[in-house]
Amino acid sequence: MSIPNLITIARILLVPIVVWAIGSGEMLAAFLLFLAAGVSDAVDGFIAKRFNMTSEIGAYLDPLADKALIMSIYVALGITEVIPRWLVILVVSRDIMIIGGVLLSWLVGNPVTVKPLLVSKLNTVAQIAFACLVLGALGLGFDARVGEMLLMGLVAVLTLLSVAFYVRDWVRHMSQVDGGTASR
Repeated sequence: MSIPNLITIARILLVPIVVWAIGSGEMLAAFLLFLAAGVSDAVDGFIAKRFNMTSEIGAYLDPLADKALIMSIYVALGITEVIPRWLVILVVSRDIMIIGGVLLSWLVGNPVTVKPLLVSKLNTVAQIAFACLVLGALGLGFDARVGEMLLMGLVAVLTLLSVAFYVRDWVRHMSQVDGGTASR
């Protein structure tokens, strides 16, 4: 286990604590833990690249930690009615659809490799910014309604665009067999 992987595992272990803080109404703690998780994400990536400590397990653990944190925060904020449930359903459904598409492609013997798209990277940034603003506003006690509405709209649009692009790429991949010949 390398240092970057241990940092990533620590980020995964923070997830239930952040969810507990949200569920308990401890929004300042949730905000600070969310910030710590974000800093740890940057730190583990920097250390892995700078000191040539990248690993195959790290390549799987890092996005898993990111998704676990984002999805858990959105679900917790939705359950506590801090953010609209439709947004939670949209964000979580996107990730479930991507995972389902990958699994289905493996099951039918035509494995697809998911490559992060620019729109999905922008979507992740918007999701994190929205969660950070919501938690920060609640934890630090400031009014961020306008910013929250703008970011919420951006998250919704980028999530829908991301779904559309991934579905398009998945359909193209699944309709190709043996060097690009379309099948039905």
